Amino acid sequence: MKVLAHHIYEYKKGLRQLILHTLPAKNRFEAETRLKLAGINFLTREVSAEKINIFFGAKECIEVIKRFGDKPFNEYSPEEDFILGVLLGYDKIQQCNRYLHFCGRKNIIGKIA
Repeated sequence: MKVLAHHIYEYKKGLRQLILHTLPAKNRFEAETRLKLAGINFLTREVSAEKINIFFGAKECIEVIKRFGDKPFNEYSPEEDFILGVLLGYDKIQQCNRYLHFCGRKNIIGKIA
């Protein structure tokens, strides 16, 4: 729960617009209560009986994640995977390479066409 508190701090300071936090399912109520009290938009997804993912941050980002549906990450399309990575603040060039890899083209960024 300390990591969750740090993620909330980062969001409130404007360091990130979307955060993905994985935690034990037994901590769901406490985590959701903290986010509600802080007035932060969130979306909870079950990973397994023991783990959950909580996305939280800007309402626009949460809305995008909602539109992907309730499916595991390994079922995301290359486009959904790309969008999620960018929203989470991952390196854009690495996300481009990851997208191209998923589409069958590996690491062409920076090469002359």
